[in-house]
Amino acid sequence: MSDVFGRQPVLEALRSGQEVNKLLVVRGQRQGSIREILALAKDSGIVVQEVDRTVLDKISDGGNHQGVLAQLADVRYWSLEELLAKPHASDWPPFLVLLDGIQDPHNLGSILRSAEAMGVDGVIIPQRRAVGVTGTVMKSSAGAANYVPVCRVTNLPSTMDVLKKAGFWLVGADMSGSTCYTQDLTGAIALVIGGEGSGLSRLVQEKCDFLSSIPMRGQINSLNASVAAALLMFEVTRQRSCMSK
Repeated sequence: MSDVFGRQPVLEALRSGQEVNKLLVVRGQRQGSIREILALAKDSGIVVQEVDRTVLDKISDGGNHQGVLAQLADVRYWSLEELLAKPHASDWPPFLVLLDGIQDPHNLGSILRSAEAMGVDGVIIPQRRAVGVTGTVMKSSAGAANYVPVCRVTNLPSTMDVLKKAGFWLVGADMSGSTCYTQDLTGAIALVIGGEGSGLSRLVQEKCDFLSSIPMRGQINSLNASVAAALLMFEVTRQRSCMSK
């Protein structure tokens, strides 16, 4: 991942349509060209994080960051066409994970790590209002981000329509759904995980073929997005492994 700092370089990066994972702005900065930078970031759905000046001083290694730094993606994102054409074993139906607005890089890294362990063919993330594959994601994934294809799409609901036509069952993670182990998850599955706190957005949930929940007996009635994703991925793998015996 490369960093671009300074108001004009960041403006040019945003105007040119480069893949920006996150925008770091010194807390309280709203004057001059910073306003235009923030407006462009908002229009593009880029995650903006306010930080202390010392944070940018450290990242830019003392450079003249002028209160703003853009973290650019340097990973190769797969196209949806490439992902659907990816070969897979005859005894292992296609298995994808879609993330609806995950903004915490640690969560994305953890999901990628679980996805690699559970035999997921690829992870699909939206370009807007979601974190991309940053250095923190790479570190949190313990290297799994180098092995799991990540596809970044402009419109998640439209992508879900394409997946339906390709024969996938779209399974949304939601507590209102039936218990996961009572459902047949052995076919071509696209597991859809909602964002932290907000869960699945309305349109994405409506596009799902059915909803799946994790049985819980404790006092806390919700799970971290990456934990829920891992448990549901495991259930898909468990059912497939049982079927192959």
